[in-house]
Amino acid sequence: MKVGQRTVRLELAEPLRISRATMAARDAVWLSLEHQGQRGYGEVVSSTYYRLDARTIERMLGELSLEIVRFADPESALDALRDGALPGRDAPPAVTAAVESALLDLVGKRAGTPVHRLLGTPEAPRAATARTLGITSRREAAEQAGRLARHGFTVLKIKAGAPDPEDDLDRVRAVRDAAPHARLLLDPNGAWTPALAATLLPRYADLGVEAVEQPIAPGDPEALAGLAARSPLPVIADEDAVGLEDARRLAGRVQGINIKLAKCGGVSAALRIAALIAGSGTELMLGCLTASTLGLAPAVHLADRARWTDLDGHLLLAHDPWTGIGGTDGTVRASGRPGLGVTPQPRPGPNRPAARGKEAGQ
Repeated sequence: MKVGQRTVRLELAEPLRISRATMAARDAVWLSLEHQGQRGYGEVVSSTYYRLDARTIERMLGELSLEIVRFADPESALDALRDGALPGRDAPPAVTAAVESALLDLVGKRAGTPVHRLLGTPEAPRAATARTLGITSRREAAEQAGRLARHGFTVLKIKAGAPDPEDDLDRVRAVRDAAPHARLLLDPNGAWTPALAATLLPRYADLGVEAVEQPIAPGDPEALAGLAARSPLPVIADEDAVGLEDARRLAGRVQGINIKLAKCGGVSAALRIAALIAGSGTELMLGCLTASTLGLAPAVHLADRARWTDLDGHLLLAHDPWTGIGGTDGTVRASGRPGLGVTPQPRPGPNRPAARGKEAGQ
């Protein structure tokens, strides 16, 4: 197999403010695996929270790729990755997820089969995705919510954690008024103390919020489980639910777990978590980082398994370099085409982002 990398800059259409930071852009490293004239692709995006910058991603992808190219075919490499038999299995979860994505894409293309069928789902999954609204003014939130509702979005996720909790409540009221029929999710990104969360959650329940993601700071899953036991609305663990052991600790004790492939390590890891929590009373949420269609596509092929779907990272970009999962009408859809079913699309206009790339193989 032949391996290639390319690093690009993904600019957001507008800065996204959450409780701990404001983001305007992030780097993406694209991995390509080529075998017998066909290519599969995966993506890793930089993340301050997960301590991944572009250079670190490039290096770790390169190290894992050296192990991948030793296999005679992508099917054998995919089996080894799923079994944890690769020497590079200690790579960050986001890197492992991208390698698995590229292998799934390549294996699917070689078999003439979309990824969801490789995973046992005959029909192409589709789901209403949440659309994220950052911490902004009440007026801006209302305008965004009304516009999104008119374009077909039925689920809105509102970021919370402003210095004054009343500002968050006002913003949710404004969104509710502007989009009265939308399902509302709330995400403070761990900004509240347990005491503040216990005070605020009943007020959000009165406003019709459907569920809240990681209301308190990560690092104390017992406190999160205790809050969930008393909460008038479902509590979804995110930053406190990274991998399988975190899910095992919280299964049946919180109402939801947000699985992000870049957080847990990819499709196979996500399926193990989904199997673990099945029947426990804890339901699945599929989330994402801000990324391109390429980065989100593997999760879209799992969308039939989730109660909550939050796969809008590509919709936040000024220009999405890939296409194939939809979403602009509020619904993401897995393609029926072989592999991930995504294709690159050129950047409009004469100016193109700077990129650097390299290839290695045998």
